[in-house]
Amino acid sequence: MTESGRRLVAGGLEVYVRERGDGPPLLLLNGIGGNAEMWGALEDRLATAARTIVFDAPGSGRSQTPRWPLRIPGYADITSALLDELGYDRVDVLGFSFGGLVAQELAHRHAERVRRLALVSTSCGWGSKPGTLASLALISMPFRYHSRAIYERTNHFLSPSDHALVDRLPQLAEARLKHPPPLLGYGYQLGAGMLWTSLPWLHTVVAPTLVLAGGLDQLVPPANGLQLARLLPRARLQVLADEGHLFVLDPESESQAMLEEFFTAAEPEAAPVWATGRSVDDDETVEAAFAAATGCAQPHGVLSDAYRRSVLAARDA
Repeated sequence: MTESGRRLVAGGLEVYVRERGDGPPLLLLNGIGGNAEMWGALEDRLATAARTIVFDAPGSGRSQTPRWPLRIPGYADITSALLDELGYDRVDVLGFSFGGLVAQELAHRHAERVRRLALVSTSCGWGSKPGTLASLALISMPFRYHSRAIYERTNHFLSPSDHALVDRLPQLAEARLKHPPPLLGYGYQLGAGMLWTSLPWLHTVVAPTLVLAGGLDQLVPPANGLQLARLLPRARLQVLADEGHLFVLDPESESQAMLEEFFTAAEPEAAPVWATGRSVDDDETVEAAFAAATGCAQPHGVLSDAYRRSVLAARDA
């Protein structure tokens, strides 16, 4: 049963937050415009072994929309302030999609607060391989979350695997439509994600990190998971071959067991998902994956790749 949440002030903004279960604290950071109800079965499962912390990010759900746009570091600082309000010094962190950007920034700016990190369906921002034009168009339509009719009529922009998932689990749409994001708040999050990158400093993140990517993800192509696993100093990658972008919300996805294993193991290396995960140890593997990725939106793809090459060239100089 879902426990009721509460509103706290963090970083000068009123934030809706909910805690469940007993065990090591585990913070879940959602995708763009997402709300706490969307975690569903994953929150239920993880709360049996951890003290889960879910919240609506500023500008989404039941949380306050900031007066001025935030950048990703601002979202990370508010998240850190929320942990202060809740009384947690150190937590495990799961970041999904947009939440993965905030999770990386939190692990960078507040490294002492992050014990373990899981990055799901996410990327380094600028320097990553962008998704298809249709997938990028879909996330630029926040008004679809304010109208069931528009939501249903635009689902064809989803990848086939995600479309099938949404059709099979109508509760995902119900959770999304129950607390739609304010249009201004959604725009702030979208703008923050578009202008952000972790590429220059990702190699400094010290938390052991599990990277999960969907092999059929059209919004965040799986090549980005390879790049994250290559740049993070202590990481393992699992690519779920037949999954799209939303797989972590699917109670039938093996990703939920993987995350439970990773966060509950005495040490990361003791988790089967870590032992069977891929260690990406060479740049050539990433280059080959980027070259093989097709359908990426242009000119964004060309500009992002040029930025990636310039940052990596400076690193190797």
